[in-house]
Amino acid sequence: MHSMFDTGKTGNQLIFAEKPHFRPVTSEHSVENRAILVIQYAHANRQETRQMKRSNQVRIQHKNLTIRQAGAADAKQLAAWWNNGAVMAHAGFPNGLGTTEEEVVKGLRNGLLVVEESDRLIGECNYHNVSDGVAEIGIKICETDCQNRGVGRKVLSMLINWLFRNGYAKIILDTNLTNTRAQHVYESLGFRKVRTNIDSWKDQLGRLQSSVDYELVEQDFVSYE
Repeated sequence: MHSMFDTGKTGNQLIFAEKPHFRPVTSEHSVENRAILVIQYAHANRQETRQMKRSNQVRIQHKNLTIRQAGAADAKQLAAWWNNGAVMAHAGFPNGLGTTEEEVVKGLRNGLLVVEESDRLIGECNYHNVSDGVAEIGIKICETDCQNRGVGRKVLSMLINWLFRNGYAKIILDTNLTNTRAQHVYESLGFRKVRTNIDSWKDQLGRLQSSVDYELVEQDFVSYE
């Protein structure tokens, strides 16, 4: 699913993680299959660790920033973001997903979260259980006036702190190789680059894309809360 720090055009805006609600598709997948996987991922049930609070109880607060479980009332805004090619370009959809509000409601799942600043929706993030003690995360700050202000770094820090407090030992994510701003932010939080995947998947237009895999353990975490 990856998250997001930039517009996807220049790699200079901060839209954090690349895939907010789906995993990147490798070159083994067709463009059509990538779209199918988005829907499959959105409907998939992820098993949480026994120590983890249930996702529908998630509410993480720091000053005027809030991370909470996404609900039906958020579907209209989520659909608008997911259909925006500038927001979705680094996730592989420069033309947007072409989804509807109704489809978003049907695809809502535990672990899909929205971000509010002073009660205004500004982005989304997500986590899911990869294996025992390992969570994969993604984040997007979607509203352009909230980018390049350090908001994404704070939101990531809030989510990571919550995950470590609730039983996870390692957090992983991936980002587009061209998204150097996101890479800088991840590394400032203590993430370690573990792999670069050259020409490993194709975007909506059939163009080969490369990604970078990161991981973080608690002792390396630098909090910005």
